[in-house]
Amino acid sequence: MQRNGGMVGNNGQPWVLRRVRLTWLSFMLFFILVFFPLIAHYYLTTIDEAGGPDKRIFGPRPGGELCEVKHVQDLCRIRESVSEELLQLEAKRQELNGEIARLNLRIEACKRSIDSAKQDLLQLKNVISQTEHSYKELMAQNQPKLSLPVRLLPDKDDPGYPPPKSVQNCRLHTCFDYARCPLTSGFPVYVYDTGSYPWGEKLDPLVKQAFASSVKSSVYVTDNPNIACLYIVLVGEIQESPSSPPVSLLDLEKQLKALPYWRLDGHNHLLVHLSRKSLTQNFLYNVSTGRAAVAQSTFFENQYREGFDMVLSPLVHALSEPNFLEVPPQVPVKRKYLFTFQGEKVESLRSSLLEAPPQSFEEEMEGDPPADYDDRIIGTLKAVQDSHLDQVLVEFTCKNQAKPSLPTEWALCGEREDRLEVLKVSTFALVISPGDVQLVSSAGCSMRLFEALEVGAIPVVLGDYSKLPYHNLIRWNEAVIMVPKPRITELHFLLRSISDNDLLVMRRQGRFLWETYFSTSESIFSTILASVRTSIQIPAAPIREEPVQEIPHKAGKLAGTDANMADNGDLDLGPVEVEPPYASPRFLRNFTYTAADVYHTWNRAPGPFHLFPHTPHDPVLPSEAKFLGSGTGFRPIGQGSGGSGKEFQAALGGNVPREQFTVVMLTYEREEVLMNALERLNGLPYLNKVVVVWNSPKPPSDDLLWPDIGLPIVVVRTEKNSLNNRFLPWDAVETEAILSIDDDAHLRHDEIMFGFRVWREARDRIVGFPGRFHAWDVNHQSWLYNSNYSCELSMVLTGAAFFHKYYAYLYSYVMPQAIRDMVDEYINCEDIAMNFLVSHITRKPPIKVTSRWTFRCPGCPQALSHDDSHFHERHKCINFFVKVYGYMPLLYTQFRVDSVLFKTRLPHDKTKCFKFI
Repeated sequence: MQRNGGMVGNNGQPWVLRRVRLTWLSFMLFFILVFFPLIAHYYLTTIDEAGGPDKRIFGPRPGGELCEVKHVQDLCRIRESVSEELLQLEAKRQELNGEIARLNLRIEACKRSIDSAKQDLLQLKNVISQTEHSYKELMAQNQPKLSLPVRLLPDKDDPGYPPPKSVQNCRLHTCFDYARCPLTSGFPVYVYDTGSYPWGEKLDPLVKQAFASSVKSSVYVTDNPNIACLYIVLVGEIQESPSSPPVSLLDLEKQLKALPYWRLDGHNHLLVHLSRKSLTQNFLYNVSTGRAAVAQSTFFENQYREGFDMVLSPLVHALSEPNFLEVPPQVPVKRKYLFTFQGEKVESLRSSLLEAPPQSFEEEMEGDPPADYDDRIIGTLKAVQDSHLDQVLVEFTCKNQAKPSLPTEWALCGEREDRLEVLKVSTFALVISPGDVQLVSSAGCSMRLFEALEVGAIPVVLGDYSKLPYHNLIRWNEAVIMVPKPRITELHFLLRSISDNDLLVMRRQGRFLWETYFSTSESIFSTILASVRTSIQIPAAPIREEPVQEIPHKAGKLAGTDANMADNGDLDLGPVEVEPPYASPRFLRNFTYTAADVYHTWNRAPGPFHLFPHTPHDPVLPSEAKFLGSGTGFRPIGQGSGGSGKEFQAALGGNVPREQFTVVMLTYEREEVLMNALERLNGLPYLNKVVVVWNSPKPPSDDLLWPDIGLPIVVVRTEKNSLNNRFLPWDAVETEAILSIDDDAHLRHDEIMFGFRVWREARDRIVGFPGRFHAWDVNHQSWLYNSNYSCELSMVLTGAAFFHKYYAYLYSYVMPQAIRDMVDEYINCEDIAMNFLVSHITRKPPIKVTSRWTFRCPGCPQALSHDDSHFHERHKCINFFVKVYGYMPLLYTQFRVDSVLFKTRLPHDKTKCFKFI
């Protein structure tokens, strides 16, 4: 059963039969697939050979016969075209392979050059490093770093030095302790509280209040007495009262020695006595002040210590500020009276009025010299008055009660207002020194001097032995005529011989001295400190700058360059600074100028317009009156930035071959105009940075993209909308040169560069483009502002002008506040005010460059100058400024600077270049 089951399939067929069939079928398929093609090939080949070559059906034919078929011809053309393209591609491939090979060679050469340049750069770095190291070594050898002097702080138990044998022997080098005042100390001053000593309660309340106000405003005053260099004690003026007994000399000495920092001898102390009256008590006379210096108005010869004590001016305006509008103008030069004098001296009246006319000087020389020249002065002045050659006013008897005065001193007559009215119509004001030559200075004479300077009457001091206030530091001969009493007979001739120009110069100098040193309590206190500080050669504190409150902003795309602004052809205007901004050198002579100038500045004072204050509370002293600029240096010919063969515009040249300027741009809610103005500055050579004074209370738009000009753009937030903000001395301005420019001013780069180079030749002037001038209106007897085209000018608009940063300090801190107030009131005239200031200081007109008369951009929004009231306001400004200054400081000029060789290239054999005409 199993065998049969294994041999039978599913259909009941035997297994062997099925295998035989499969074998036969495979054999038949192999035969058909192999032998049938061979048989067919043999048969066909036999047929072609039997029929001949012309009757072949399946054999190959010639190419020409095959192409005769139409559709085959198309295929042939395609094949030929493809073949040609393949040949072209092959040629191009070979060409590209050759180019690749050449580029590979160049790459290898560049790699070798880069490696060589890296080696050269490394060598240069090593050389630079070695040079810097050698330079530092040379600097260390020639200018070694000095450590600051050791500060010797005062010791309360310091016994001090023995006082000099005689009071007259006390001088700075014998009585002042320099060790307490190092050069780097900053001159700290400690002021005693008037309530800390017994006689402080008896001081005049107005004097105490004015003195306290001045102390608060000083930058030198310190509350720490342990570090103080100078100690100040207010000792007068004492108010006389019947209820309180006067201070005795013995009590006063004891109270002075009881001061907490007196230290036995009072060294480095200054006793200040401010007088408000013509008769001032000299209660320090016969008081032993030890080594303490005395500053007061009245001194006797045996009391005054030359070079140590100080003669002060009277304190007239204790708490009130002088009204500049009430001060008479300085012109006309000649006034109603040639000279005036009003006074009374009882000791001399009887002899001069009752006796016969005085003898001549020749007759007096034969006999005994007169004991008192006042008698002869009275007779001579009365003779001049009676001659009627000139109109003079002399009164030797007061119509009202005379003011109290010291013996032999001429007493003042009448009230102060009455005396001022007489002096306002006087060309000269006589100041007769006391008859007692031992009285070298008095409050009465100082009061006459103060009143004469205040109203513009030139003081004539009769008596060359008198000590005028601050005579060691002020050159009084520029404002006062000193005449010895024996020359009284020549006085009339002397006054008549002075020219009008000299009179005007002296009157301006007197006005300057009065405003700077005498006019207010702050100026008097500051002058006292400045006198001591200058005498001991300590530099003044630096003037403060306006801190910048910067508005954050984001820069957008890189700014382009306006073709109209910077299309200079192939003209090289100078390098566009790629290094960090280079600031002007500062504080070059902090510790040297005082020591270099102080010893030959005695009896000197700055000229009438050499204002150079270091702080608004520190008046000008001679050693501080310096010319504007950053110094000079020697540069051999042919070396430096310039030299032979250089184009004029290609090298900055000069004694300061490396210098930049800062653009200060005022704007008010004109963002599109401002952005365009900033873009025009792109690529400007020698530009340090741009300070944008944002004069609007509304900040810039948050989405505003500022142009990237490759230099810092500082956007300043201002406290209020004021045109005076244009001239604030911002601390962001680090260069001496400032280009003040409006946001709508269109100037080409070559014009700006030319103006900068001209300013470098005249650093004390305003150098600008549009010119204006002032004119006198005969019909209305007033000044007018004129913008018509003219060959003559007296102002340049500061909407496009270069000026020194020094004038920004003067404009903001020194110029009378009334001028800045009027600028804010009219929102106008700030450019006129700056021109007035610079002309007043330098006595020079501005400089106009190029022939431009306007610079406004076409299509810009309307500016303030387009208003109809613009010119009317400027007329008012000019007349108001004239009242404040007392005269018209603007000067006319027909000088204009144009470029001649600015664009001319000079051959190498030409080394000289005339720059301007």
